[in-house]
Amino acid sequence: QVLLVESGGGLVQAGDSLRLSCAASGITFDKTPMGWFRQAPGKERDFVAAVNWSGGQTRYADSVQGRFTISRDNEKNEVYLQMSNLKPEDTAVYYCAGSEIPVNVAVIRPSGYEHWGQGTQVTVSS
Repeated sequence: QVLLVESGGGLVQAGDSLRLSCAASGITFDKTPMGWFRQAPGKERDFVAAVNWSGGQTRYADSVQGRFTISRDNEKNEVYLQMSNLKPEDTAVYYCAGSEIPVNVAVIRPSGYEHWGQGTQVTVSS
């Protein structure tokens, strides 16, 4: 059974930083492209960042480019999202996702992911 568990969310002020973590089990993690998505109330789930299975390729949404960094530790079966200079519009539930695509690429489409975590709330106050 695949399990993705996010942690690290919370309430912060605008300009603060936060690091999200996602622990994976039940998958061959070092052959799994990983991604982060977010969903604000009343909105669709949006792509945030993605990393290929070797960690050498990353992709970001324009809205977070330069502020967020995705990384992974294949020894620990974890993926991270370092968020800096947070803005109120970053407020959302953040989801970790794993893809079964058998290619070493960063996947940006939600439909490219088969496995999802339960989400962690990030709230940024102004």
